[in-house]
Amino acid sequence: MALTRRQFIGSSAAAVLAAGTMAKGTVWGANDRIGVCCIGFNGRGKSHIDAALKNPGVEIVALCDVDAKVLEAGVKMVTEKQGKAPKAYRDVREVMKDPNVQAVMTATPNHWHSLITVWGVQNGKHVYVEKPMAHSPFEGRQCVAAAAKHQRVVMHGTQARSESRLIRDIGLMRSGLIGKIVHSRGYVYKNGNRNAIGHGAKGAAPEHLDWKLWQGPSKDREFLLNADHKEKPGLYVHYDWHWFWEYGNGEIGNQGVHQMDVAYWGHGRSKPVKVSSTGGRYAWDDDAETPNTQATQFTYEDGSMLTFEVRNLGSFNEGGEAAGNCGNSFFGEKGYYIRDMGFFDYQNKPIEVKDPAPEGADCFTRFFTAVRSGKQEDVPMTVEDSHFSCLHCQLGNIAYRIKHTLDFDPATEKFTNSNEANALLKRDYREGFEVPEIA
Repeated sequence: MALTRRQFIGSSAAAVLAAGTMAKGTVWGANDRIGVCCIGFNGRGKSHIDAALKNPGVEIVALCDVDAKVLEAGVKMVTEKQGKAPKAYRDVREVMKDPNVQAVMTATPNHWHSLITVWGVQNGKHVYVEKPMAHSPFEGRQCVAAAAKHQRVVMHGTQARSESRLIRDIGLMRSGLIGKIVHSRGYVYKNGNRNAIGHGAKGAAPEHLDWKLWQGPSKDREFLLNADHKEKPGLYVHYDWHWFWEYGNGEIGNQGVHQMDVAYWGHGRSKPVKVSSTGGRYAWDDDAETPNTQATQFTYEDGSMLTFEVRNLGSFNEGGEAAGNCGNSFFGEKGYYIRDMGFFDYQNKPIEVKDPAPEGADCFTRFFTAVRSGKQEDVPMTVEDSHFSCLHCQLGNIAYRIKHTLDFDPATEKFTNSNEANALLKRDYREGFEVPEIA
């Protein structure tokens, strides 16, 4: 389908949201279709499109991306597979006003995640938001408050909570199979597919990319070409934004939030009272800001701890081939558990588990089921659990940036020994793109 320039470019000025305009609740019959808009789909968002196309009763009624080339290719592909063309939006604010969109699925860069989530539920839409749900602790708390206020489902894209075996094993662990958990450990060793990203050079953004809209809530920055990798559109786009504090959360908030969610889930303590983190960006000569090697420790009120490691320079598969280069382990007073390997006592003898794993469904099927029911409990985690998983990553990064151990008050979600650290709990927003303060 040929798209008009107006469909692609739109008018930002005419797309101002009416804050707090929530659509009336929708009640679906068994055969009613769910109208979905996929927002940001150059990478992980393609999986969102595939899932929506495969789930019965789901129709992709709209696509949204700030890159015109990506948008055009997406519309063409969905039209061919679905037999019906979706609307094409460049500006997410226009999506929010579309009454045919009952649910949004977003895989934009991290700095957009919370704003799309809050805008979505404010406008009566259920939200599947890729990890991490929030770029900052403030944003995570607003997502929790917005979902509760507007009674919309929010599902966080950490897929482990939909894994049948892990659901069983975490349940057994939480019930005391290996005793009280005293240490939870997560690790991410993405050796082989992480490298130096190059250096930036001032230049114009490609015409097909709306750089202003791409930045959205973030401070205005010049577009940077990649001086060392001229085949890439720029230094930040379309992936390496992960390694800049303005847009991403580093590796601990990229791949790491998957393992952090499991570490937090199995450990069973919501928020730490102390956090320290150290490391650096070693060996690689580039302009990225986030560490490629990072060791973080969280201490809880009962003295237990959670440790998390990022190492992108290289690693041995410590958990064996089954565990791979990203994983989790838990240590209790009676034994330990290694993800994908099982339970062991402290003589390293396997602990037999006879309980069958529950029947499962993938994360996207769970989301669409919850959209139909309108019940948050039909997805595998609460919005607050999603916030806590992200919060651990965010606190670790703040401690890394401040460069000393931080004392954290779980009740106020603020630090008690550093005003400098508290200044990093919330970003400064571009006018018109502020995440609203609800909580």
